[in-house]
Amino acid sequence: MIHTLRRRLADTDREAGSVTVFAAITVLGILILCGLVVDGGAKLRAVQHADRVATEAARAAGQAADVAALAGGEARVDRRAAVDAATAFLAAAGATGTATVSADGASVGVTVTATAPTVFLGLIGISAFTVTGHGQATLVHGVTGGRP
Repeated sequence: MIHTLRRRLADTDREAGSVTVFAAITVLGILILCGLVVDGGAKLRAVQHADRVATEAARAAGQAADVAALAGGEARVDRRAAVDAATAFLAAAGATGTATVSADGASVGVTVTATAPTVFLGLIGISAFTVTGHGQATLVHGVTGGRP
């Protein structure tokens, strides 16, 4: 009986279960890769959305032209009206951000800050990431080029 037990113990395969460890590590690697692809794509979409909202807010602000300056041949915005128009657009879009007018009043810049939730990165403690979008509108006066 002791000989039979020793023989059975000696015949056991020392590599038994090694495939299980390999499979576990491979599956973990694939999950991490999928997480990076899914959450990386979500971050890119969030940045694109923030850029779009900022650009549209800058365009809305650019519509607040200073009429007196236009009559004199100069293209610039009414500073207060431009900032108010950008802020109103951001509020309507459900975004948060800031609007600034250049020193000469010829361009308006808007910065939007947004957060986007994660899917897979939440497993390692990253539940959301913050993205920033930028947009700018520059006023021009007159025709700057001919049409074919």
